[in-house]
Amino acid sequence: MFVVEAAVDSLMLLQRVVDETSGVVNDVSDDQLGNPSPCEGWTVKDVINHITGGATMFAISVEEGSVSDEDLGRLMGGGDNLGGDPQAAWATAAERAMRAFERPGVLEQIVTLPYGDMPAGIALNIAVFDVLTHAVDIARASGQEVKDTELIETALVVGRQMIGPELRVPGLFEAEQ
Repeated sequence: MFVVEAAVDSLMLLQRVVDETSGVVNDVSDDQLGNPSPCEGWTVKDVINHITGGATMFAISVEEGSVSDEDLGRLMGGGDNLGGDPQAAWATAAERAMRAFERPGVLEQIVTLPYGDMPAGIALNIAVFDVLTHAVDIARASGQEVKDTELIETALVVGRQMIGPELRVPGLFEAEQ
């Protein structure tokens, strides 16, 4: 029974992150897309592009077990994941990721991400940390706040458990802010 409860809790956490992030992304105006973000060298649009590509990458990895190098380059290599409507692109990617993670038994399956093979439940935790971290970045850069401080604390705990000093290297995970 614990596994089922843990899966439900993880999915509920991911849904809260998606909901909070969607609220922030939806309140970004067109003239704020070019604002610099706390992520060095990235604008607000770049960060939304990153989380949109990331959500799609997580969805594909859960749906298919892995992401092809070609798709990975397109999604995470700085290609345009937004088209002309960043909010709609994020909404589509987030919904796809939620549907993928909600499939029965999926959290125990092994998926391949750029950082290695892992259970999909671990990938879900990475998504929680990454997406909420960047929601805070987008909020700061566009004059907003992430209001759910409990969610921020939970994501920080998850992130600190998963991202040790060995991963704090330029280009992967910069120093904690």
